[in-house]
Amino acid sequence: MSVSPSRYRYSRWDGSQTPFPLDADSVLESISDDLMSHGDLMGALQRLYRWGTPELPGLDQLARQLHELRERELARFDLDSVVEDLKEQLQDVIDTERAGIERKVREAAPEQSKLLERMAKQRQDQLDRVPDDLGGRVKELRNYEFMDEAAREKFEKLMQKLQQQVLDQMFQGMKQSIQRMQGQDLSEIRDMVRALNKMLEERAQGLTPDFKSFMDKYGQMFPPGIETLDQLMEHLQQQMAQMQSLLRSMSPEAREELARMMDELLQDDSLRLELARLGGLMESMLPPSDLSERYPFFGDEPMSLQQAMGLMDRLQGVDRLESQLERGSFRLDDVDRGLAEQLLGPEARQSIDQLKRVTELLEKAGYLEKKDRRLELTPKGMRRIGQNALKEIFDRLRKSQIGQHNTFFTGVGTEAGEDLKAYEYGDPFLIDLKETLFNSLEREGPGVPISIDPEDFVVRKTDHSSQACTVLMVDMSRSMFLRGCFLAAKKVAMALDALIRSQYPRDKLYVVGFSNQAVELKPEALPQITLNDYVYGTNMQHGFQLARSLLARHRGNKQVIMVTDGEPTAHLDNGRVYFAYPPTFRTIQETLKEVQRCTRDRIVINTFMLERGPYLTEFINRVTKLNKGRAFFVQPERLGEYILVDYVAGRAPRRIGARR
Repeated sequence: MSVSPSRYRYSRWDGSQTPFPLDADSVLESISDDLMSHGDLMGALQRLYRWGTPELPGLDQLARQLHELRERELARFDLDSVVEDLKEQLQDVIDTERAGIERKVREAAPEQSKLLERMAKQRQDQLDRVPDDLGGRVKELRNYEFMDEAAREKFEKLMQKLQQQVLDQMFQGMKQSIQRMQGQDLSEIRDMVRALNKMLEERAQGLTPDFKSFMDKYGQMFPPGIETLDQLMEHLQQQMAQMQSLLRSMSPEAREELARMMDELLQDDSLRLELARLGGLMESMLPPSDLSERYPFFGDEPMSLQQAMGLMDRLQGVDRLESQLERGSFRLDDVDRGLAEQLLGPEARQSIDQLKRVTELLEKAGYLEKKDRRLELTPKGMRRIGQNALKEIFDRLRKSQIGQHNTFFTGVGTEAGEDLKAYEYGDPFLIDLKETLFNSLEREGPGVPISIDPEDFVVRKTDHSSQACTVLMVDMSRSMFLRGCFLAAKKVAMALDALIRSQYPRDKLYVVGFSNQAVELKPEALPQITLNDYVYGTNMQHGFQLARSLLARHRGNKQVIMVTDGEPTAHLDNGRVYFAYPPTFRTIQETLKEVQRCTRDRIVINTFMLERGPYLTEFINRVTKLNKGRAFFVQPERLGEYILVDYVAGRAPRRIGARR
């Protein structure tokens, strides 16, 4: 059978492809510590969205890029230069007019020269009286009768362009309507604003405005996608906020000049009135916009009014996206991916798309499942966290430190295997009755009674067994959490569970948590134990009692691995908990009695101390003296290495009475 060769196609990355697909295992591993520290799956996912991973940028990284973008823009431009640019354009009009006047006087016929000279003197005097401020210049030149046609056309084109820019900033999407206006005719804009004010007044009175009729008539003046009056108001507020930001970001002098110029551009008094009404209605009906803030520019690059308005749009887009990113870890769908791409490039959109796929990826891998609109960790996910904890610990160990599943004793085993053999003198009499009877029938033939000779016996071969049963006793007192020790204990429990499941399936692991009382914990429930589970009290006595009852169900090697950061401070008496710190003599004695009972039941107690206090050290010395177990002082981050090494190395069968 022929196999067709695989074919691969390569193309330039355009931002839509996923260069390195997310891996569910690495994502789960990245939230494992957080989940075990706080016991909150949704919180761990939200912090993943916020901080990301080395392979997956988080929302905070995008927020930093936005901050850098804003700082670059602020450091680049001088916003007051907008006024200077407009003044220069108006000065060019004046200079053109002066040059035109001089040319007309030079070229005039003798009979017209005196008249033109008088007119030229009059115009030159008017031009000399034009104020320096921007608004004053616009007002004076509007009332000025130009002698030079080129200067007049320059001025009219400039006024029309500025009028278009200002109105388009207020009502984005109106460019085509403004460009269709003849001369200074603003009647269509005025009618639209008047109709809009009427709708807002009806809304304020509790009526239902006819929004559809308004959009049928004036919809071409607004961008697509506006389907309700609320959306239109939000759009207008955003546009007006840009103009307010532009003015607020200027120096007081430049702000006053630009505002006066804008007022002069709207010659129609009724349009001015309608726009003032619109501003008042929107202010009363909408909460104050948080977008009309002042931007502290400190650059020196000049810019035009059009550039400044575009810059305000960009900076307010930065503000909107920044606000979305702040709440994005809780509501990722609120982040505008299109805006992120517009401001930060296709990589930003790609990052947000990947973050939105995280939960879907974990669900498909079987690590998470939805229950009543909540995400929960599945047993498979819990096992995977344990395997990650085990891998993390093994990665820090030298290979030579970890032994295999060895036994240090030779001779006859104690567990029946699967293989059969003819009985020999000295073999354990683990008879296989079926094969033994077949041998007899084959030798004697069918009939009763059945006669069995020694050579007919078939027995099962025995295997050497180093089966072990372990109780991991984990201190759950409040001090363990406050000192940051409980995460290490959780990871050890998960790692031991993963180790036993994968390497020693015949072994058994129990986890017992103890604080004021002891309770059995399922290893798979450990990741989501929360702070509410931590209380005062270190009741080792009850922990040893519960451990003995669990180990009594099993044979083979039995051990207790206790992880603690303090001496016993509580014990049970007739079912009641007694707590005292410093610990009382009674608490110490009751705890040591349980240690003696464990020793009597051949249960080895190995203790891992996460603190080296004098009271704890003295108490653990007494425990090891009674039990012949071992004690270790370890740092929390090294706890897993010590316990796993000790577990593997200590699984050989103990000779009765042997000392450690």
